[in-house]
Amino acid sequence: IIQLEDGRYYLYYCLCEGSSPLSVLGLAVSDDIEGPYEKVESFLTSGRGRSPDGQPYNATIHPNAIDPHVFYDEAGELWMVYGSYSGGIFILPLDKTTGLPTEETYGTKLLGGNHARIEAPYILYNQETMFYYLFTSFGGLDADGSYNIRVARSKNPDGPYEDMNNQDMIDAKGEDGTIFDDISIAPYGTKVLGNYLWQYSENEEYGYVSPGHNSAYYDEELNQYFILFHTRFPESGEMHEVRVHALLFNADGWPVIAPRRYAGEKIETVSYGDVQGDYLIIEDQNAIVPDTIVSQGITITDKKISGDYSGKVELGEQGLATVQLNGETVNGHFLPQWDEYTEKQTMTFTGLTPEGKAFMMVRK
Repeated sequence: IIQLEDGRYYLYYCLCEGSSPLSVLGLAVSDDIEGPYEKVESFLTSGRGRSPDGQPYNATIHPNAIDPHVFYDEAGELWMVYGSYSGGIFILPLDKTTGLPTEETYGTKLLGGNHARIEAPYILYNQETMFYYLFTSFGGLDADGSYNIRVARSKNPDGPYEDMNNQDMIDAKGEDGTIFDDISIAPYGTKVLGNYLWQYSENEEYGYVSPGHNSAYYDEELNQYFILFHTRFPESGEMHEVRVHALLFNADGWPVIAPRRYAGEKIETVSYGDVQGDYLIIEDQNAIVPDTIVSQGITITDKKISGDYSGKVELGEQGLATVQLNGETVNGHFLPQWDEYTEKQTMTFTGLTPEGKAFMMVRK
């Protein structure tokens, strides 16, 4: 739902068959955000007949018309990013008055294709970094599907988007003739959240399984960014819930996700005394596999790190920090957070190496 310049609320929805890219995107409008909404029209379809460019629909190159996110860019232009398995993720300009596409086309392709498991696009702009951040989910959303959240960025809303390794995301697609070719797409995109297991003790293990399909937004009143997503949980089957976490930006201008769910914490400067103690630490992998990454242990004493990793800590303003871990540089944030598992206030860290490897830490 987005409010356009006429003050009305525009609801973008999708209907899909489920096992194929037979889908439709529609628009409904209301004077009240709570509705009722009146249908305007179904404006984009996939899976049958011809594509908007007049060519026969081809699921390996044309998008599945689902998962819309509509947003204004910094110039005040209106866009819709959308798409899923099959032909990939596309972005389409919309008319600011009607909320409908300005031309008969699927738009510009950003990534995906050949039935690669990439879906749920969402674009967020950061006025300080002046980048547009494209979030997508790779893998399958079920408990053994390895769903994970990845990000790329661009100076333009319609791309091209690159990950931290300067790879153009247009190259993230399956091999010709394949379906669900996770191996080909795994190297692309900066992975910021996946399957994690925080092991406090032999009988105390908590974490997320297949987190993804996120939204992200900036709260002007709080002056903070947030990321919202759904997730499964270890040993819990397909039961899933929605989570909200603080979204931070490191010194390189890349988003990192706070390890614990949001509980009112604020970004603040921390001291070396604040970050001392024993931590659980998770080092991510860029793979798309159902394996869960299990935490290891470190201790921060003064500025030194010991335990399963060795290194040091260098603190900056507003929680910004550089952490050396076994020779790797991790740029991120320390953030005081409420730990729902131990039910106490603790210290956390989240960051990325220059090559895009994610690390998270939680003080026990």
